[in-house]
Amino acid sequence: MQFWTCFAAILVTMSGLTPRHADAATTGQETTISGVVLDTSGGVVQGATVTLVAAAPPRSLVTDSFGRFSFAGLTAAPSRLTIAREGFLTRTLTQVTLGEDVRVVLDPASIREEVAVTGQASRDKPVVTAMRGNTAWTDVPQAMSIMSRQTISDLGMRGMADVTRYVAGVGMAQGEGNRDTPIFRGNNSTSDFFVDGIRDDAQYFRDLYNVERIEALKGPNAMIFGRGGVGGVINRVTRQADWRRTRAIVLEGGSYADRRVSADLSEPFGAAFATRVNAVYEDSDSYRDGARKERYGINPTVALTAGTRTVMRGGYEYFRDARTADRGVPSFRGAPLGTAPGAFFGNAAESRSDSSVHAGTAAVDHQFRHGWTLRSRARVAGYDKFYQNVFAASAVDSTGTRVSLAGYRHTTTRTNAIASADVTGAVHTGGIRHDVMVGTEVGRQLTGNIRNTAYFASAGGEVTTVSVPVSNPLATPAGYRRGAADANNDGRATMAAVYAQDQVHLSTRLEAVVGLRLDRFNVRFDDRRTQSRFSSRDTVVSPRAALIFKPLTSASVYGSYTLAYLPRAGEQLSSLSLTNQALDPERFVNTELGAKWQPARGVALSAALYQLTRGNVVVADPLDVTRSILVDGERTRGLELEATGHVTNRWTVLGAYAYQDGRITTRLSASVPAGATLAQLPRHSFSLWNKYTVTRQVALGAALSHRSDVFAAADNTVTLPAYTRGDGALFVTLSRHLQAQLNVENVTNRRYALFAHSNNNITPGSPRSARLSVTARF
Repeated sequence: MQFWTCFAAILVTMSGLTPRHADAATTGQETTISGVVLDTSGGVVQGATVTLVAAAPPRSLVTDSFGRFSFAGLTAAPSRLTIAREGFLTRTLTQVTLGEDVRVVLDPASIREEVAVTGQASRDKPVVTAMRGNTAWTDVPQAMSIMSRQTISDLGMRGMADVTRYVAGVGMAQGEGNRDTPIFRGNNSTSDFFVDGIRDDAQYFRDLYNVERIEALKGPNAMIFGRGGVGGVINRVTRQADWRRTRAIVLEGGSYADRRVSADLSEPFGAAFATRVNAVYEDSDSYRDGARKERYGINPTVALTAGTRTVMRGGYEYFRDARTADRGVPSFRGAPLGTAPGAFFGNAAESRSDSSVHAGTAAVDHQFRHGWTLRSRARVAGYDKFYQNVFAASAVDSTGTRVSLAGYRHTTTRTNAIASADVTGAVHTGGIRHDVMVGTEVGRQLTGNIRNTAYFASAGGEVTTVSVPVSNPLATPAGYRRGAADANNDGRATMAAVYAQDQVHLSTRLEAVVGLRLDRFNVRFDDRRTQSRFSSRDTVVSPRAALIFKPLTSASVYGSYTLAYLPRAGEQLSSLSLTNQALDPERFVNTELGAKWQPARGVALSAALYQLTRGNVVVADPLDVTRSILVDGERTRGLELEATGHVTNRWTVLGAYAYQDGRITTRLSASVPAGATLAQLPRHSFSLWNKYTVTRQVALGAALSHRSDVFAAADNTVTLPAYTRGDGALFVTLSRHLQAQLNVENVTNRRYALFAHSNNNITPGSPRSARLSVTARF
């Protein structure tokens, strides 16, 4: 097999320009491309010209969102590459080596003479949100994973559970069958989600139909994200109008009546205006008896230029997810009940979840002179959530013949209005460069919750639990009304923050990162059940500090300290009470030592050692049970290893391994003693995906994932056994415009427990399943 040889990228130090709409004229063997160019932060500069001389012209110009463009379809190395920008610079590059792409990066922030060339994709992975700017992956002093659009497509990913399988240190819980619930380094979360860097914290299942890439950051970091993010965050970077013409439709079908269609359509209208629409519709059954889901969404976006240095963007998304709320099977004698994977406990007809999202976004990027950039973002989103579930409320009895069922109904409304603005740029003091970022964020969130308990007719009366045989674990239809302890509340949260960060280039090999954020977070909570009003006001200072040592330009070693906090209102702003409203927020502190390396062959390798502690946990005072005290309650230590990229021009890999040891450090209750293992935290987890291109028309894929034993809950009484699962894929290029893909999951038909919500809500893994997709581009 042929390994990529190292060769060039262009680096002309100004602010990274990407042609988004261009006219190409080819004369003989010389191809000239000129037109509008966007810098990496979205500012616009006119007049960039690139001339390529090669034995045959490229098939097309390819652009991305990271300040780069490349020529696709080159069959021979170019003999000359000329980059010109009126008023700044003209360069001619010779002896360019052919690689996967010839990529060019222009940077007008300053006029310097250094130019480097490579025919390989840029080795620095840009990150939009980790440092609130386009920061190279090796310059981010924090463990993170980036899931590209191509990887998402190759693995047939549709939701967050698919993504976290291939991210070291991040797992997934069941979420009562109605929401995404990732587990970051032992900490469950339903709110640590962001869209293009803006908070998206409602409880629902997210789809990947409009996603360009996924960024998963591990470890708390309130300096960037504010409250929450107690173990990490997941950010969806969405597809935006980008002056490229795209026509793609994907049809999918497979096992258990899986049916789905999605589309990606974009169109430029001259140099000043562009549009894009992404849409999806899915209607599928499930391997779980009586379970099904229907989801659909549409996300149009527009982009327009205002002058030569400003880009404005806008978008709207409507998304709905309606499905069976499936809470799995109960336990028996400390393990998941050994029943058929499809057995439904409760009542599938009575268990349903329906979520809808309306979200409008706006963004303005402006490039000032001398390289300073303004980035402003705003998102207004309305969420409506209804779910009703009947489920196993206890373990199977000692005889193995009967189980108790219960149920409830819950409705939630949430309105978020959040805006942020950052100014970034470089300052030089005494020969030392400072990459400075200052910003502000404001927001308002309104939340309403109503819960009703299920009452079952039994023996002439009504009860809230019923006992049913394991052989036929179905409940009769129930009536729903408010119980004595059922929630009925409204909350209003307001936040305002200012923050600043300085990435100091102490030398060519040493950088320091220091940052500070001041948050003011206020909550007013009306408990209509008790006719009570509570409030909390928190002013929190969140620091960030790190040192980065770069022994090579493509490698870094870092040590970092980060912090996050969680107010007493909780991640869903519904937990404020008389006893906790005056208590300090919970604190999550992460110390981390890591390394990142991007070898010349295009493979990115990373490793991280960390300790994450959870403090200010409320427990009863052992000397006076009428009082509450704050203690350090949890500690997680771990190692994360990841590898991704092109090993050769035919072989692509994606691998992740995590070792995690999470413990309760203080007795939290009678059932959760000190020394207990954190729930659903595997000691070892591993995943590896390989894609190998056999011919220009055929490629093969194979994946292996492993998880060691985990406890379903913190009382450590029920164990989900370890499992190893194998998947496979086949890719066939039928023509230039048509590709087919077959994904097979659980090839060996292994029976296993996938994840849990509690000791008695455990989801069995899917039996062997297959999905065929056909992509048409025109």
